[in-house]
Amino acid sequence: MARVNNNIITQGLSGTLGGTLVFRQSGNRTIVSTAPRETDREPSPKQLAHQQRFQEAALYAKAQLATPEGKAEYEAARDENNNSAYAIAVADFMQAPDIRELDLSNYAGKVGDTMRARVTDNFKVVGVTVRIENGDGSLVEEGPAVQQPNAVDWVFTAKKANTSLEGDKITFRATDKPGNPTTETKTL
Repeated sequence: MARVNNNIITQGLSGTLGGTLVFRQSGNRTIVSTAPRETDREPSPKQLAHQQRFQEAALYAKAQLATPEGKAEYEAARDENNNSAYAIAVADFMQAPDIRELDLSNYAGKVGDTMRARVTDNFKVVGVTVRIENGDGSLVEEGPAVQQPNAVDWVFTAKKANTSLEGDKITFRATDKPGNPTTETKTL
């Protein structure tokens, strides 16, 4: 694929040339690529699953842009690449949040101890929850983490004492606007 900026020969050109090249416009750029080839093969289960997920993403994007709040939120995220609000919403649906770092160094099982997770997303993280389980699987506590002013750190403050940390599992679960979950678990 080639990208051409401000070329008088290709400026405004779009469509197929000779069945081999495809031209399309994106902002002030002309994008040139080879034409897609048709195939007689049946799609694999993985390809079918991807097609289904993309179809769900398209429906999600249309539903978001049909509401004034959703449309305003995704329109505000448009960037210098001229990505449309629709494309941003589709990409948001397709990508789950990323938990990049867990810091449990300030947690010793006491009320008021904290844990931190660094969480990012291609659009917006809407929530992070923390679940603390003893080694035998019994629940110690579960609750929301609080987003910090830097927008990427989420801090959970313990509200219950936990006397036995050996083998405990700490699970962070992050979700984005479309509801995509990502979980990360550490064992003490």
